[in-house]
Amino acid sequence: MTVPPSDLERIAAIEDPYQLIRVTTERLSAAQQEVTELARMRRRVIQELHAQGVSYAQIAEQAGLSRGRIHQIKHTGPAPEGAFLGIGAVTVVTPLRLDPERNRPMLALDDMRSGKRLEDLARSFGLTVASDNVSVDGQVDLNRPGLLVICGPRMSAAMRTAYDTDPVITWERDDLGWLLRDTRTGVAYRSGSQVDPPQPTDSAYLGRLPRPDGNGTFLAIAGIHPNGSLGVVDLLASEVATIWGQVGDKRFSTVVGVEYDPATGEPVRTQLASPLYRHEDD
Repeated sequence: MTVPPSDLERIAAIEDPYQLIRVTTERLSAAQQEVTELARMRRRVIQELHAQGVSYAQIAEQAGLSRGRIHQIKHTGPAPEGAFLGIGAVTVVTPLRLDPERNRPMLALDDMRSGKRLEDLARSFGLTVASDNVSVDGQVDLNRPGLLVICGPRMSAAMRTAYDTDPVITWERDDLGWLLRDTRTGVAYRSGSQVDPPQPTDSAYLGRLPRPDGNGTFLAIAGIHPNGSLGVVDLLASEVATIWGQVGDKRFSTVVGVEYDPATGEPVRTQLASPLYRHEDD
């Protein structure tokens, strides 16, 4: 039986130097992502075993490593909660808007801030990050792995359809504007701009929704106004480990309450305003 060549042998046999550069670069990138995710999985398992009461010495004995090495792995390397955002590579998607003066697509400053901070957060967990946009007419391909989409139902029909699959948190619109409703409790969550007198607060959606093709999920973030989206990213930066511990990589949704500085739009306080609902429980 002929043994097929390994990837390394196949790459080494490439004679075109430019193709060799391209292929080795692509393979190195893929290998680095794989190493990162393997290290993340190893650290997660060690943390879970230790949390269950298994000592480092016992883990070390069963894994064939030293106790010191097990302790080192538990406290170094990519954090397990990074898997909340994705595995290996993610794409942060933000909406383009139409510039009325120049009649061309533009990325609003508030959306840019949210997208950039989410990208930075993903990179801090060792993820490879790319960016993309929802088109001005609301077009976006949601059937891709590793999507982190910052876009509400008003900006995209595709996102509106995706949000409609949520069994608990719904987007609604009345005379005052958009709102989020918890269908379990009946509570409506609004923006502070909708009350009299106006307040520097917003409400935002955070959830993991099914892809339209049924082959996986994507993370969805959207404030009633952009301040809300920025607040969600701020919350994730400080609480992603807690949220990951409750929902893992499963489908879920919640409403985030955001208080922001009216002069800068920067969040000053963020918190879960509704319960955190796991959709598999429905």
